Amino acid sequence: MPTLAQRGLQISKNVLFSLFINRAAKLLGKPFKVITVLNETADKLADENSKDNKFKQLFITALALVRMMRSYITGEYRQIQTSTVISGLAVLLYVLSPVDLIPDFIPVVGFLDDLSLISWFVGKFHIEITRYRDWEMQITQLAAANPAQGDPLLPAMAELGHS
Repeated sequence: MPTLAQRGLQISKNVLFSLFINRAAKLLGKPFKVITVLNETADKLADENSKDNKFKQLFITALALVRMMRSYITGEYRQIQTSTVISGLAVLLYVLSPVDLIPDFIPVVGFLDDLSLISWFVGKFHIEITRYRDWEMQITQLAAANPAQGDPLLPAMAELGHS
């Protein structure tokens, strides 16, 4: 039986996922629409019923992926390749989509393809995610050390661009 990451690799090579890659590439120039996708994905991932540690860890990493994409779109974090952003956004679009290889309405099994794809992304872009988490931790520590500076995680509206 293939691992989650191996199954995710198979899904990443599927014709259906290539549609999400194309959609993600088009969305990248529309930051407000991407923020909507990120918020919807975070809401979907936050609704976890399982207390299984390995899945919970994957959910935590998936939420870090959402934050990383949001930080890129708002202009706060740019130490990432555009192709990684497009792949990450495509994974999130797939997670959100009701049309995927295993429909989400099927209890438990319906989320396995989503988790597999997230697992593949995490494995492939582990260095990028680790670098982002380190950056995120530094920003959080700076904010705690300098509370008068305001919240560095909130972008100025001018940085968001327009859709």
